[in-house]
Formats: sequence, C-alpha cells, structure tokens
Amino acid sequence: MTIRTILVDDEPLAIQGLQLRLEPHEDVEIIETCNNGREAIRAIKTHKPDLVFLDIQMPGFDGFSVVQGLMEVEPPLFVFVTAYSDHALRAFEADAVDYLMKPVETERLADTLDRVRQRLAEKRSIEEAGRLKEALAEHAPEAAEALPDAPDAPSANRFEKLINIKDRGQIFRVDVDTIERIDAAGDYMCIYTGDNTLILRETMKDLEKRLDPRRFQRVHRSTIVNLDLVKQVKPHTNGECFLVLDSGAQVKVSRSYRDVVARFVH
Repeated sequence: MTIRTILVDDEPLAIQGLQLRLEPHEDVEIIETCNNGREAIRAIKTHKPDLVFLDIQMPGFDGFSVVQGLMEVEPPLFVFVTAYSDHALRAFEADAVDYLMKPVETERLADTLDRVRQRLAEKRSIEEAGRLKEALAEHAPEAAEALPDAPDAPSANRFEKLINIKDRGQIFRVDVDTIERIDAAGDYMCIYTGDNTLILRETMKDLEKRLDPRRFQRVHRSTIVNLDLVKQVKPHTNGECFLVLDSGAQVKVSRSYRDVVARFVH
C-alpha cells in the first residue's frame, strides 16, 4: 500500500528535512511539495493524496485555512508539523492524525506513520466493501441485501495503540497499554492509567470500538478493564466478584459479565 503524500511548508529546509526523514519509509511516496497554503489547496484538489504533512504558520493561508479550503472535497489525512506547541488543541479538533513538533523526531514520525497506515487500511476496507455491495446490487440484488453494512469503525484486527485525550486544556497522548480501567459518566469517560486520571468526551460504545476486545473487556455496564492488568479475582456474593488491578484498585464484575472472569480460572 503506497501512501501518496504532499509536503507543505514555507521553509525549504523544513521540507528537505522531512523528505530525508521519510526516505526510510518505502511505502511513502512524495508526489508534490508546496511552499504556501494556496499551492497546497490546488495540489490536493489535483492529486488527491492520501496524506498531507502541513505546516501551520505560513504567510497568507495558514495550515488551518488549507483544511477549511477543502471542505467541499474529500480531504486527505493531515499531520500538522510546526515549531509551536500552542496549536495542538485546534489541530486535533480539525481531526488531524497527529501533531509533530519541529525538528521532527524519527521515532515520533514512525509512530505517526503507523497511525496513518491504520487509518488508510480501515478506509480502504470500507471502500472495498462498498464497491462489492454496489456490484452485487447490480448483478445479484438478493446477495447484496444479505451483506452487512460496511463497517464505520476500525477493522477487527487493528485497534488504537495511542489515544489522544484533550483534558484541562492540554493534549495527552495515552499509550493504551497503560490504561488500567475506564469508567463511564454519561458521554464522558474517566480514563485511569497508572499515574493519571483523564476525562475523554466520548461514549463507551464508540471507545470500545477503538480498543482490542481481547484485552479490554466490559465487566460492568459502565466499566471497562484492561485484563492484562488484573492480578487477582476475589469472589463476592450472588455470583459477583471483584477484580484487583495492579494499582490495587478493585472493580466489581456484575453477574451479567461474569463470563469475563472465566479466562482467569485454570
């Protein structure tokens, strides 16, 4: 899978530096470079890239103006690249895949490209399912009706490794491996890691789609637990029990979800 990519920055040295860092990633094909926002909008509409690395601070049309200028077309994935950290909130509100600080670190760039690959794989899977259903609808309508709707969530084999959480005016990049448990409070989620508690505005249903169900399981109507961080199972009354987590926290498993406990019983 080739990732057709456009680089946008008003500083030629910044573009050259990013090109050098992208060279080891053989699936990234740089199809165009642009020096300002107006050039970027024209190039994106013409070439329809998969990915755009976009500087924010540019004369005339800045990075956010570029995104707004593409509202009438299907936009590519965006990664904002900038020397200023104070635009992070607005970048993620624009649904950017990531927000990289100059000079771009090699490891951070690799993590970003992994997320880009995941998003593109999901998008292409949905598009292929849609094309198949359209073809069947034309030639075998009954078979098309029997097919499930194209998924609108990550495919079964690919789940988030990092979750960006906007909380208290900051962006926290949370490694899902560190998430111990998640409690629901309406449309908000309390995310508990080993050393922090963060608030994420998202429904539990949507968040579950982003997490690997082999590790993250609902044990109560309003609680998800990272099963890898369970160190003890304590029986309770009426068929209920408590899971003791690495932090020492105890989470009650309701009877409706007691099948989750079965994997701990050998």
